Amino acid sequence: MAAAPRAQPDDFFTPDEWQSLTARSSWRGLWLVAHCWGVIGAAMLVGIVWPWAIPLMVPIVGTRQLGLFILMHDAAHAGLHRNRKVNDWVGYWLCSPTMRDYRPYHLQHHRFVQQTEDPDLVLSAPFPITRDSMWRKVVRDLSGQTFYKQRFGHIADGIRQRAPGESALRVFGRELAKDRRFLIGNGLGLLAFALAGYGWAWVLMWLLPMATWLPLVSRVRNIAEHALVAQNEADPLRQARTTHAGWLERIFVAPYWVNYHCEHHMFTNLPCWSLPKAHRLLQRQGATARMEVQPGYLHLLRRAAPLELAGGR
Repeated sequence: MAAAPRAQPDDFFTPDEWQSLTARSSWRGLWLVAHCWGVIGAAMLVGIVWPWAIPLMVPIVGTRQLGLFILMHDAAHAGLHRNRKVNDWVGYWLCSPTMRDYRPYHLQHHRFVQQTEDPDLVLSAPFPITRDSMWRKVVRDLSGQTFYKQRFGHIADGIRQRAPGESALRVFGRELAKDRRFLIGNGLGLLAFALAGYGWAWVLMWLLPMATWLPLVSRVRNIAEHALVAQNEADPLRQARTTHAGWLERIFVAPYWVNYHCEHHMFTNLPCWSLPKAHRLLQRQGATARMEVQPGYLHLLRRAAPLELAGGR
């Protein structure tokens, strides 16, 4: 199937505007990565000094863990730094080691967005769903079930599907080795905190957010970006969604301008910090009236899981 239709920058921006929007920076991406880790560190420090604040720190850290993934996503588009080697090093080592596998997968998503070949179509196709179904997903996310399935579910699958006569212990070891980067990295983090006398802080304010809040906000992000968008949509202004986010939503749900997803799909080579400016320029000329734009995340979730939907999924 042919690739999804693309928006043409010349139809929306002057040459000077486009040059300004697409300009790479040697410091802004690095500052955002430092900001993300700084917020995580500050939140963990607050939780150590005032343990009663840990319930608030968990969603803050979980959202910044999503923020690291978002910045890795920018690096996958070569938007985090003007030097490609620096861009890739920062994206891999300081944001997420999944970047090398993520980049070809994600670029296929952009090429075939909402088309049959889109590898992310499975995330948006089931919607709308019932309100009860949505709450079950929320419970699975916040209880750690989603994290366990995504991170370690392949181990149980491998044991179940092992060849006749093959040792379950051997399969367990082989499948567990696939998570060695995750296990080594988190093991070293736990060891460092434990040696400092704060092993509990790593568990409660790094692993717990990763196992609970991160799956939830990742789900909300996926719903916001493409759920309820028509499959095989020909209009590039309606292949993805922009969702307005206030300051609370930017803290707890949508960091680093991830909510401007329609602009990102229209013009994939814009660094994340240029997306709000692109939105303003598009709004000034009335183009946002044609785009898929929603006023907020709660409004969108109500559409994705309406009360009156018959049946259950």
